Amino acid sequence: MKAKSQQSSKAATPSRSTRPSRGAKSPKSPLRPPLVPPASPRVRPAPKTAQSAQSTQSTKLTGLAETLRSGRKKTPAIGDINARPEAAPETQKLQKLLAQAGLGSRREMEELIIAGQATINGKIAHIGDRVGPEDVVRVGKRVIHSRSGKRTPRVMLYHKPEGEIVSRDDPQGRPSVFDKLPQMQSSKWIAIGRLDYNTSGLLIFTTDGELANRLMHPRFEVEREYAVRIIGRLAPEQSELLTIGVKLEDGVAKFEYLSDEGGEGSNHWYRVILKEGKNREVRRMFEAVGMTVSRLMRVRFGPINLPPRLKRGRCLELTETEIRRLLELVA
Repeated sequence: MKAKSQQSSKAATPSRSTRPSRGAKSPKSPLRPPLVPPASPRVRPAPKTAQSAQSTQSTKLTGLAETLRSGRKKTPAIGDINARPEAAPETQKLQKLLAQAGLGSRREMEELIIAGQATINGKIAHIGDRVGPEDVVRVGKRVIHSRSGKRTPRVMLYHKPEGEIVSRDDPQGRPSVFDKLPQMQSSKWIAIGRLDYNTSGLLIFTTDGELANRLMHPRFEVEREYAVRIIGRLAPEQSELLTIGVKLEDGVAKFEYLSDEGGEGSNHWYRVILKEGKNREVRRMFEAVGMTVSRLMRVRFGPINLPPRLKRGRCLELTETEIRRLLELVA
């Protein structure tokens, strides 16, 4: 059983009356260091000595002089065994290029290709087609260039409050999280995961469908962490069952980690981690052992924590440095 007593999570305590006890020591976290916050310390390279700087400059000048004397690079003779063949142009799958260009998620791009809405050099594209720098890719009237997929994508964090949906279209006309995001013309925001109407916490949006796929697809097993308040308290056998696995309508589900965060009165807080993103999964798991969730907040998705400074209903865009680090972590 993985249930442990820990210090309460600040992101998940809305008031003093429901705040878990502070006396317990925090165990070593099984998580990787968060991307934000806090910002990771920058390691500065050791300063170059005057001697090393002079040596580097001398090497550069020598190479420059040789280039000027030769005038141009030597062209290998025909049949020269030391001549290197020209590298083949780099290609990538069409759906990956379209996703990286910000047109939508990988799955949406596959559906777009199947529908015959994409062409390569004037011909209807198919799933599995690869494209290179010289190919002309069109989606409708828009031309997609290969270099579009190499630009640094945008990544936006949003602190979702209860009472908003993660959808652009809602027949009931309820407020949408997309209404709070900056508007774009050449691409669109892709939601990485969803939160139901009554759940608050961290949402991540990006213009890179490939990045969204890396964080959402089940095969990558990206962790989601939640702060959960329930009515009552789990018995030891209930906690054990939640970490071993409970049977739901769409399969067996379990928490990778479960800790008791304390509480007062009839409300009790728990911190849970799972590697899936099924609809209302956390609520249904507690219901499966006879408990009712009264409040649910996502505090982490993969390597990104919900920043304490990010207030409800507000956005925070990651810097280029943070985005590049995120790309390295999920590569």
